[in-house]
Amino acid sequence: MTTTSRPRADLPGPPRSSAMRMLAVMSRDRLAMMTDAAARYGDASRLPVAHKTLYFFNRPDYAKHVLTDNAANYTKGIGLVHARRALGDGLLTSDGDLWRKQRKVVQPSFQAKRLSRHADAVVQEGRRLVERLHGHRGDAPVDMVAELTGLTLGVLGRTLLDSDLSGFDSLGESFGAVQDQAMFELATLSAVPMWVPLAHQRRFRRARRHLQQVVDELVRRRGADVVDRDDVLSRLIVSARQEKDPAAERTRLRDELVTLLLAGHETTASTLGWTLSLIDGHPDVAARLREEAIGALGGELPVYEDLHRLPYTTMVVEEAMRLFPPVWLLPRRATAGDEVGGYLVPAGADVLICPYTMHRHPGLWDNPDSFDPERFTPERQRGRARYAYIPFGAGPRVCVGSNLGMMEAVFIVAMLAREFRLSLPVGHRVTPEPMLSLRIRGGLPMSVRAW
Repeated sequence: MTTTSRPRADLPGPPRSSAMRMLAVMSRDRLAMMTDAAARYGDASRLPVAHKTLYFFNRPDYAKHVLTDNAANYTKGIGLVHARRALGDGLLTSDGDLWRKQRKVVQPSFQAKRLSRHADAVVQEGRRLVERLHGHRGDAPVDMVAELTGLTLGVLGRTLLDSDLSGFDSLGESFGAVQDQAMFELATLSAVPMWVPLAHQRRFRRARRHLQQVVDELVRRRGADVVDRDDVLSRLIVSARQEKDPAAERTRLRDELVTLLLAGHETTASTLGWTLSLIDGHPDVAARLREEAIGALGGELPVYEDLHRLPYTTMVVEEAMRLFPPVWLLPRRATAGDEVGGYLVPAGADVLICPYTMHRHPGLWDNPDSFDPERFTPERQRGRARYAYIPFGAGPRVCVGSNLGMMEAVFIVAMLAREFRLSLPVGHRVTPEPMLSLRIRGGLPMSVRAW
C-alpha cells in the first residue's frame, strides 16, 4: 500500500499582524523585501501585505511549475494587474484571449530569421551613439542612461515600427511618469482613485495625453498604407481596426503601442546601463572585451554574422542580466488551487517568482553577488538547472523580444568597448530602482575617454 503526502499549508513567513508594515516595506524597497524573505524563510514563504497574502517561491523547479508546467492555471498577478490602470490592456498586462491575440500580432516581427534584418538598424544607432560620445571625450561626465535610452528608442523605432522616433520630445519623461504611476498602483494596491490630484498622478495624466498624441501622430504618418506592410505598427493598426467602436479602437492602439514602446526600450537600456557600470569596476573585463571586439570586428561596423564571434561579450551581458535581470519579478495569480513543491496554493492566491533572488541564490551560484562572466562558459553552464537563470521570464509569457534585445546589447557593448573607457566618478554608487525593469536610479554619469 502506497501513501501520498498531503500538501502543506503552513508556509513560513511573517505573522499576519505585520501586514501593514510589509506594505510599507514593499512601497519603500521592493528588492529588500524579496531578498530578506528569501534569506529568512527559504525557498517558499507566505508574505502578508495589507489585505493580501503573497506566496513567494524561489527554486528553479518551483518556477518551472508556475511559469511553464501549469502555466494555464496562472494569470498576470499583483503589480501587473494594478499597472493596468496606468498601462491599459497592452501585451504586458493583458490576459486570456486578448493576450493571445496581441502576441500573435507582434510575434512575427521577432522571429529569429528577421534578426539579420534588424541588425543593421542596431548597428547604425550604435554608430550614432559612438559618434556622439567621441564629441564628449574629456568633457564632464555624460548621463549614459539618457544616451542608452535614446539609442534603444531609436532601435525600436527602426526595427519594429519603421518610424523615426527622434522627433518626439519628452518620450522618456512621459514613460517615467507612466512607470511611476504603475509602481504607485502596486504600492497602494490601487486603493487611491486616479482622479486624486497628487503631483505624480497629475504628471501621469499629462504623460498619458502626450503618449496618446505620439500614437496618433505615428498612425497619421503611416496613413492608409498598412495592409501590405509587415512592421509591428502596421500590424497593430490593422488589428485595432477590428474594434467596432472608434474610441475603443483608439484606446486599444494606444495601450498596445505604449506598452510596446515602454517595454521594448526600457529593459534593454537598463541592461546596457548595468553592464557598463559593472565593466567599469573590472578593468580586466574591459580589456578582454576590447581585445575580442578588435579581433572579431577590426575597425568595421558589426554585421549579423559577427554575433557568434563575440562569445565573451555575450557572457558579460549574460552575467550583468544575472545580477540585474531586466525582468526582475514575475507575479502570477492562481486561477484554481494548486500544489507547488509540496505546498498548498489556494485559488485566487498571488504568487511571486523573483529572478533577482533566484539569480543570487547561494545554493545555485558560487559567490552569487560577485560579477563573474566566466559563469557562462559552456563548461560551467553544464548541469545548471534550466530555471536557475530566467532573465527574460519563461514559459508561454517569456519576453517576446529577448533575441532582439540580446543582439542589441551584445553589439552595443562590443562597439563601446572597442572605442572607449567609460568610468563612473570616484565614489559614485549605482543603485537599482525596481520599476518594470531594474533601472538605474538617478542616471549613470560616466566620463568618456579613448583607449
